Amino acid sequence: MHIYEGGIHPKDCKEISRSNVIKDGPTPAVMFIPLSQHMGKPALPIVAVGDEVIRGQLLAKADGDFSANVYSSVSGIVKAIERHMTISGKKEQHIKIEVSPENANSMLLPQMENFTATAIQQRIFDAGIVGMGGAGFPTALKFKTKGKVKSLIINAAECEPYITCDEHILNFFTEEFLRGVEFARIATGAEKVVIGIENNKLESIQILKKQIAAKKIQKQITVTVLKTMYPQGAEKQLILACTGKKVPENQLPIAIGVIVLNVHTAFTIYRAVELNIPCYERIMTVSGGGVPNPSNYWIKNGTTFQDIAAFVNADTNCETVIDGGPMMGKGVFSLDIACTKTSSALLFIGKNELNSPQEAESCIGCGKCVQACPMGLSPVFIEAGLMRNNLKDSKYFGASACIECGCCSYVCPAKRHLANSVKLAKKLIKERNI
Repeated sequence: MHIYEGGIHPKDCKEISRSNVIKDGPTPAVMFIPLSQHMGKPALPIVAVGDEVIRGQLLAKADGDFSANVYSSVSGIVKAIERHMTISGKKEQHIKIEVSPENANSMLLPQMENFTATAIQQRIFDAGIVGMGGAGFPTALKFKTKGKVKSLIINAAECEPYITCDEHILNFFTEEFLRGVEFARIATGAEKVVIGIENNKLESIQILKKQIAAKKIQKQITVTVLKTMYPQGAEKQLILACTGKKVPENQLPIAIGVIVLNVHTAFTIYRAVELNIPCYERIMTVSGGGVPNPSNYWIKNGTTFQDIAAFVNADTNCETVIDGGPMMGKGVFSLDIACTKTSSALLFIGKNELNSPQEAESCIGCGKCVQACPMGLSPVFIEAGLMRNNLKDSKYFGASACIECGCCSYVCPAKRHLANSVKLAKKLIKERNI
């Protein structure tokens, strides 16, 4: 195990949802299924208002390779194709479906006849599978690198506080997960697979090692136990921890022969390849002090945050609601927003879970933000460049390489909003082509 520089150790708060089994989530009366649940172009709708659809039916086709198919998670009637609010604050196209709860029919993908790399890649594309750890990169496009891949790394770090959906997959769907990993290995042509997992998941580590030994696949798949540290699950940090190799600046992992895949993505590949189920639902952590019984739920894509809150009897007047983890997630400004393929968690945070709010003060020059940055950047100088409207300085000190983990803000004794400043500088540098 190699340890990267920087990082922090926030309280993980995982125990409150860790002990509960995975439960079925709500089936609301109305669903808002986004046409963009991934990086790249939104999918193009192939249904019309008034059409009757069933669960598993293709609603919208991928617009090229850098896009992903979108399927219906429910049976019902298409009531509208309209713009609806998203977590980004922008209104984007959604398919509004009035649910028919009495219609329990489902549509599956065709049975696969062979399991070659090409066939599995095509199934992953057809099923609309994307990176389900948060990035949403179309998985089939990531896999189009046959011959270049030496190592497939499975990101089982799940380093964000509160979130336990991947851990539950490892514990409750171990065999299915490993089948998905094998399909991914075939599809990528990888010579070996490394599962990187933090040492705060002892039960998962024991279960994985036992299953791998029982299947006698130790030569193909190894488990690397990592130090519990945030952001251990960030792509470049995970690769360094598992292989000792550094991804060159401004390059993708494939430059050093590596592909990284999330646990939930591998599990969804299994469901698509072996069970013929397209990607229209996922396991999601619903947790925080505002939830009476935090747990993990099967959530259908297109379910609104409001419907989830009502289903779990969450306190919607809590201190804050977060889509994702507390470090890299986004604050929820409207519960009308619908879940997507990348919705890993919904947190209802109580007041007693937050540090007392403090106004930002002048930088005291302590350098803690520099020490904590896992990318070796200088957040304090990036912010200074932004404040002086000198984005060349911000770029010089590494704004464009920021992974937006939030470590700098977390450790700052002056409570400066460094992460937001660096994100803004990064955005402006890109927009102005500096």
